[in-house]
Amino acid sequence: MNEAIKVTNLRKSYGEQVVLKGIDLSIAAGETFALLGVNGAGKTTALECIEGLRKYDSGNIQVNGKMGIQLQSSSLPAHIKPLEAVQLFAKWNNAAVDNTMLEMLGIQDIKKKQYTQLSTGQKRRLHLALALINNPDIVFLDEPTAGLDVQGRASLHEQIRLLKSQGKTIVLASHDMAEVEALCDRIAVLNHGEIVFCGTADELTETMGKKYFIHIKTSQGGQTVETDNIGDTLLSLLAELKANDLELLDIKVDRGTLEEHFLEIARRNNK
Repeated sequence: MNEAIKVTNLRKSYGEQVVLKGIDLSIAAGETFALLGVNGAGKTTALECIEGLRKYDSGNIQVNGKMGIQLQSSSLPAHIKPLEAVQLFAKWNNAAVDNTMLEMLGIQDIKKKQYTQLSTGQKRRLHLALALINNPDIVFLDEPTAGLDVQGRASLHEQIRLLKSQGKTIVLASHDMAEVEALCDRIAVLNHGEIVFCGTADELTETMGKKYFIHIKTSQGGQTVETDNIGDTLLSLLAELKANDLELLDIKVDRGTLEEHFLEIARRNNK
């Protein structure tokens, strides 16, 4: 595997608080990879160490290629205009302004507005444009669609897929499990400073078991039943409803989501 990022035995503590307990990660070139973790799991610290923004205690980090970073929380001077920001970052990076990229992200449409006048989605697109100024090989996106409406999320997802089609490695941190399932080749789950799972979404499902959720609505209300055997459970529920003379108003069956699996992993490892 042609590795874009290789992390070996990464450790980091803040005083007596151990945040990273020797994590190992390998991310392939051209892969879209998600790092998941509940608050306090060590996800942000791990990313900042890989990005070179935070010192770590021990271990080794190898990054093969130029990086572009879109932080979760970023800001610019209130009265700077998007095109001015782009030109400033281009000068810092000794790079030419890519007008095609700016057009793709809709920066040309807002180039005369002041930063303070931009919507959340426009700011997200601008910060992504700034992260791409130096034509990076590896793009870090920390909660890229947080605060965006449906249209804004769909637009940014399209841009992420385009970046992948260009051969870029994308490292995504997100709390949106549907987003992770839709965009990522593999995911790693970080919990209490340790990698407790690394693989595809399908492999996570296999690890956690093929759980089904049966949602039933009757004249007396609704209930959800979790099961590994959909056939027997469904027949039993219908028989129970008939025996109690309850009218069935609606029934829905779905598979466990990535979010449910993630929470289950966190719960198991917190015991």
